[in-house]
Amino acid sequence: MTRDPRPITLLLVDDHPVVRDGLRGMFATSPDFEVLGDASDGPQGVALAGRLDPDVVLMDLRMPGGSGVAAIAELARLGLRSRVLVLTTYDTDSDVIPAIEAGATGYLLKDAPREELFNAVRAAAEGRTVLSPAVASRLVSRVRKPEPYAAAAPPLSAREREVLALVAKGTTNKEIAKSLFISEATVKTHLNHLYTKLGVKDRAAAVAEGYERGILS
Repeated sequence: MTRDPRPITLLLVDDHPVVRDGLRGMFATSPDFEVLGDASDGPQGVALAGRLDPDVVLMDLRMPGGSGVAAIAELARLGLRSRVLVLTTYDTDSDVIPAIEAGATGYLLKDAPREELFNAVRAAAEGRTVLSPAVASRLVSRVRKPEPYAAAAPPLSAREREVLALVAKGTTNKEIAKSLFISEATVKTHLNHLYTKLGVKDRAAAVAEGYERGILS
């Protein structure tokens, strides 16, 4: 698959100048990325996103001038094409859940290695969900709907585990089909089966449940 030669454009939103400068310098080391601008709070970030039209907005959450969650919700309300990848220090339920519900495409912690961050930005630019393992475990308690008297869920098949592992890496259905030498229709069938077994409704929830149950490591 040929990579788009155009760099992924970014907007950095964080209230700490040192963090913004550090991220700008980090992304400058790769020709795959171009930082279009930066903002120190949510409202500034929304305004710049509307003007600069970045592929990805790297969004902190707790900022004195305006929260990241409010900014994410406003970007979604405005219908801007920019994907939001949360990059923050906090992984509590009160931070993770509102950000995902507001429309964030992914959620990483600031201690993520550089290559993990780069890969997450690439995935977010393509609209793929990216959750760090710590964040996935936080999310699972809200995305699954346990039934107290239900029988134990059947285990995933070997192929369903393979599909789930690829989904956790941000792989698209088309890429999964190519990797496993099956059709996209078969991939969708496997996904529907594992959703049912895990008691979830989408890819992000399946990954979160996979980490929670120890299927993913």
